Parts: sequence; structure tokens; C-alpha cells
Amino acid sequence: MDKILLEVKNLTVVLDGEKIINNLSFSINQGETLTILGPNGAGKSVLLRTLLGLIPYQGKINWNKKIKIGYLPQGLTQLSTKNQPLTVEDFFNLNITTLSKKEIIHFLKLVGLSEEILVKLIGNLSSGQFQRMLIAWVLIGKPEIIFLDEPTTGIDLGGGETIYSLLQKIKNERGLTIFLVTHDLNIVYGFSDKVLCLTRRGHRCFGSPKMVLTPQSMSEVFGMNVKFYKHQ
Repeated sequence: MDKILLEVKNLTVVLDGEKIINNLSFSINQGETLTILGPNGAGKSVLLRTLLGLIPYQGKINWNKKIKIGYLPQGLTQLSTKNQPLTVEDFFNLNITTLSKKEIIHFLKLVGLSEEILVKLIGNLSSGQFQRMLIAWVLIGKPEIIFLDEPTTGIDLGGGETIYSLLQKIKNERGLTIFLVTHDLNIVYGFSDKVLCLTRRGHRCFGSPKMVLTPQSMSEVFGMNVKFYKHQ
């Protein structure tokens, strides 16, 4: 029997007098991957931050137990660290949790990175290596749930598939629940248990990818004809 991890009822969020999220209700079971879709300005990142307790809201957000969440926010790229003289090992040692070198190597290997990357400057990593490093960083705290806001930004389709495949592998091994914000319809079909659509007009859809990811519904969400393929 599926165990409900999160239940959201009649959630409304108002920022600077503007209603960003209006009367939203949905539920997620433990161990599922929820993908949140929608155009810019639809409230995807706001929803994640609200679920984290960072933004005031009206309605109900009920977690079924005390949970530990790992959060990878949007906008972190290797370009933002290009001029920082930090190696990968230095970056991990900034964490408030004291880590041994052996522990750092363990988390790097978990995301498919070798020990040799420790001495590299983070600004010199490829986009794929950088995103893998950030995912390892999120996993350090051994969360039960991870929130990922556009984790494949700046990565081409092939690299994006690799990141999603990695997340699926880690999810299966660790029993994680994943909340994922993305614009990438091309590969989300194969990696989501449920999809939540948000729009600036208030239209929403929620359900399994097979039910939600149709040309008609995506046209309603994004306001244009959208083409995507179903990742196998």
C-alpha cells in the first residue's frame, strides 16, 4: 500500500500583492518522483520554497513525519564559480558537516565521479561534472527527499539524460523521494511517477506522465504547440 508522504490542500501563495499559486491541492507518496512543469513565472520555484517553509502561505502542507530534505536551487553553474580558486575538495570542506576525505570520495563515486577530480578547480569542471558534484553535495546530509530546481541547466540533451539516469539510480538505491523542476519535456516522461503542471493563468494538471504529458495538455500549459519524445 502506498504511503502518502506529503499532502497539500488549497495552497495559496501571494508575493508583493500578486497571487503566484492559487488553491493548489495534490499529494505525493513516499519514494515517488514528482516533476513540476510550467513556463517561466508559473510559480515552480516558489512552490518548492514554500514546501521548504521559506515562504508564507495559506492552506495546508502536511508532511506525514519529520523528514530531512536536500535542496539544490536553480542558477548554480560552473560559470558563477569561474574565478573562484576553490578545488572540489575545498568546496566539500565548506560544508558545515565535518567530512573526511574518504567520505567525500564516497559521495563523489556515488554520482559517478572519480577521486582524481578532488584537485580540480570547480570553475574548470564541465557542466556535467559540476552538476554531479552538486548532487553529491546535496546527498551529504543523507536526505530522505531531494528538491532539484532545473538540475540540467546548461547541459545538452545527452548530458541531461545522464543526470536523470543518475538520479533514478540513486533514488532506487536509497529509496529517495524526488521533487524536480524542469523545462525538459524530452526525457521527463521516463523518470517521473507524477507530473504537476503550473501556469500563470491558473490552469493546472496533475497525474501520471502517461495521463498528463499529451500534446493538448502541454499546449494548454505552455501556450504553444510542444513536441517531445517519450524517453525509453
